[in-house]
Amino acid sequence: MIEAEKASYPIKRMCELLQVSRSGYYKWRAAAAAGPSPAAQRRAELDAKVAASHTGSDGVYGTPRILADLRAGGERVSRKTVAASLRRQGLAGISPRRFAPATTVVDLDAAVPEDLVRRRFDTGALNRVWTSDISYLRTGQGWLYLCAVRDGCSRRVIGWAIAEHMHTDLVQAALAMAVAMRGELAEEVILHADYAEVCVKPRVCGDGLRSWGVLVDFSA
Repeated sequence: MIEAEKASYPIKRMCELLQVSRSGYYKWRAAAAAGPSPAAQRRAELDAKVAASHTGSDGVYGTPRILADLRAGGERVSRKTVAASLRRQGLAGISPRRFAPATTVVDLDAAVPEDLVRRRFDTGALNRVWTSDISYLRTGQGWLYLCAVRDGCSRRVIGWAIAEHMHTDLVQAALAMAVAMRGELAEEVILHADYAEVCVKPRVCGDGLRSWGVLVDFSA
């Protein structure tokens, strides 16, 4: 303001009214005439590179990726400096919430089943207790679901199946492989799992399971 109005008003009077020292005004004027300082030039150059990296990623990149991008281009810069540049320019990356497919859907109204295993998975003999669970695998073409069946005594995986869904036939396929691996079952086998209502239950496909000699225990 003083610089803009110096032709109309005395500089001394304006400094007094604005509570600015005349020495400070003249120092600022000399600095402005000399041009931006090396530090200011460095900040401007860095801001331009950070903005270019951010724009090149369609606004997705944040501090970590922009830092890696700049360092890959030979720039010597710290994480804090990149973060400060983003804040200075009002830029921010996008951090989507991690997606974790649910493998168990809890039915709060369902009756609590009887615990047939009572945490004793190894009874000392094969084909007495089988355990099973469903996991998910992230691939380049989407999520896949893996169901595995393991013998509680040998701890070996005796059946498995992979599908793009968690429907009943995923567990049936894994269980069918386990039965085929072990052959004719002499006695009833308890399959311990926590599929809830997502997959196998006796009321869904109980006849097929019972014909294999498998009694399903869904206690967690």
